[in-house]
Amino acid sequence: MALRMWASSTASALRISCGSKSHLSPAFSLSRCFSTVLDGLKYASSHEWVKHEGSVATVGITDHAQDHLGEVVFVDLPEPGGSVGQGSSFGAVESVKATSDINSPISGEIVEVNSKLTESPGLVNSSPYEDGWMIKVKPSNPSELESLLGSKEYTKFCEEEDAAH
Repeated sequence: MALRMWASSTASALRISCGSKSHLSPAFSLSRCFSTVLDGLKYASSHEWVKHEGSVATVGITDHAQDHLGEVVFVDLPEPGGSVGQGSSFGAVESVKATSDINSPISGEIVEVNSKLTESPGLVNSSPYEDGWMIKVKPSNPSELESLLGSKEYTKFCEEEDAAH
């Protein structure tokens, strides 16, 4: 079993080309081998992203996170109307490799949940920044966004984290 996991990790690490993300404009993204990081979003070190527009913040997991998880087969999300705290778990993602908690990068009231993920959890893999979003939150403390990473900082964080493993 350990040998199979090592072989899988090694095979992933030895990829020599990056997947095409044709729906993303190069002016709005930083492409890294294995994942894409979008400008205009904020990122948590636990690999969630947040896009704050008006009075609502959309939250999901990053392309980097879904790449490391592998094929997502189930997403457990909360009901609308509940609340989340910055850094607190609000759900889980189950993949063929593991189950991981999803943490909220921002505190607030959950105003919408992506119900498409119930029937199509693979949207987290195929479109983590668009169709694979998870929750929409009405932020209770928008200044929390200032503590999150920008695209360049998150890219550097991921490169350092990957190099350490």
